[in-house]
Amino acid sequence: MAWRPLGLVLALGGITACAGPAPTSTNGGTGAPAAALSRATIYSGGPILTMAGDAPAYVEAVVVKEGRIAFAGGKGDAVAQAGAAATHADLAGRTMLPGFVDAHGHVSAVGLQAIAANLLPPPDGGNDSIAALQATTKAWLASSDVPRRFGVVVGFGYDDSQLKEQRHPTRDELDAISTDLPIYVIHQSGHLGAANSKALELAGITAATVDPQGGVIRRRADSKEPDGVLEETAHYAVLYKVVMARFGGDTALELIQAGQQLYTRFGFTTAQDGATDPANVQAFRRAAAAGRLAIDVVSYPAYVTAVDTPFMKVSKAYDRHFRIAGVKLTLDGSPQGKTAWLTTPYHVVPAGRPKSYAGYATMKDAEVEAAVTRSFREGWQVLAHTNGDAAIDQFLKAVTAASAAVPGTDRRPVAIHAQTARLDQVEAMNAAGIIPAFFPMHTFYWGDWHRDSVLGRERAANISPTGWALQRGMIFTSHHDAPVALPDSMRVLSATVNRTTRSGTVLGEGHRVDPYVALKAMTAWAAFQHFEEESKGTIEAGKLADFVIVSGNPMSVDRAVLARLQVLETIKEGVSVYRAPVTTP
Repeated sequence: MAWRPLGLVLALGGITACAGPAPTSTNGGTGAPAAALSRATIYSGGPILTMAGDAPAYVEAVVVKEGRIAFAGGKGDAVAQAGAAATHADLAGRTMLPGFVDAHGHVSAVGLQAIAANLLPPPDGGNDSIAALQATTKAWLASSDVPRRFGVVVGFGYDDSQLKEQRHPTRDELDAISTDLPIYVIHQSGHLGAANSKALELAGITAATVDPQGGVIRRRADSKEPDGVLEETAHYAVLYKVVMARFGGDTALELIQAGQQLYTRFGFTTAQDGATDPANVQAFRRAAAAGRLAIDVVSYPAYVTAVDTPFMKVSKAYDRHFRIAGVKLTLDGSPQGKTAWLTTPYHVVPAGRPKSYAGYATMKDAEVEAAVTRSFREGWQVLAHTNGDAAIDQFLKAVTAASAAVPGTDRRPVAIHAQTARLDQVEAMNAAGIIPAFFPMHTFYWGDWHRDSVLGRERAANISPTGWALQRGMIFTSHHDAPVALPDSMRVLSATVNRTTRSGTVLGEGHRVDPYVALKAMTAWAAFQHFEEESKGTIEAGKLADFVIVSGNPMSVDRAVLARLQVLETIKEGVSVYRAPVTTP
């Protein structure tokens, strides 16, 4: 699907999607009158896939009243239950599904992506070389009001694996854009970045600066001077100090607004904000209090910044569409950025690294065990970012130790990404009750890179091993990790089903799953992951009226075209929060 810079798609401070070809109920639209919401609405006229049960099941009609599903079944019974005053919404042959539940993403960071220079490579951007990256950033600098308002140049989404030079931009190359303003460009993984000299100066990074725990300041080959590229904790420190600290107050609310609007465009009625920082927790609460959250946002603050703060109040109930559900740990980095922590070396190690290089840990074993144990004791659900198999081992050990120290059941710890999970680790996660939240979109975006440079053929074929989990009857989820990738639900679905790389080859035939399983991972199983299976994930009476209407039935279209299905409308608790714009032939 062609992608335009997010700044052209989203307008900070609010956007109203144009009514289009999507079937809609007459009570649709944010801020619908209470009287309209109190009337029943009957949806019918197209396939309604409930996602309830182990096999595909359909109903003829759904009755919605006061934000909940009052009935799901036959059309005649629906009309009888809804009454003569009911509103009728004709699906016109389109398919209705439960609203998608975000198993892992960063909705607040999507807002930053919306206002930054679009440095993504094809097909989502046009940056296939460092010269193109420079040109894009210069054009953005000339046209955007962000540098004037905030005194910083920020770009998002460059990918060294897709650049002709096969490397990151340096401070010198960014200095060629500007030496007066700080420039910081963020790698598509979100785990690395590159700074110009002004940004390094503002961050206080010099030749004498020591690498922080869990991070690396890359150096020039002929000296200890930083070359501008920063990994993991070094990257996060500069990102927050030089960039994010400038976007406070009302701007933070605008970024949240922009992020949730992109989520609704792709059919998500529940968004996750992983590793929320304290400032964004407060921003989410302000947005909720002001009635600016149109969908549910479930937050997992970063453990290292949240654990001893007053706002760390976990709840299973939403307060005006926002709640804190637990904490997130980050145990390693990015496989495509070659900072994920592996047990065996990278297939092709980064320049300047020894042949034994296998990435590195972000936290020490004792720190992880203490964090998981305290979380179990406090009743906080734990999500752990674990891309590399060494990080997965670390999390497994911590969960085992914490379970022994704090006996209990049904805690649903989550291994985020779990991309390089070995078969023995999948079995261990099953035994420990850990839910793997896989990232099959990597098979499209970085599958060729993983095979040829990151992991080698055998390990790459088993990234995000959904087949192993399915064979063992495990619940797993599938996600987009926005803004690492767009929160494109149909791309998530297609990647989970097809596992086709950019070059068109299948990566890991044995881990392809059928569309129903892939949809379960985005609806019912994702709701279970969040402890929300009683109210979301399937179309059944009593649950929230959270729906997505798509242009075709994922169960009947050719699997090769799943990524081209379009979200036509997103409905949250009976209210239309997104409709596809009218298109001109």
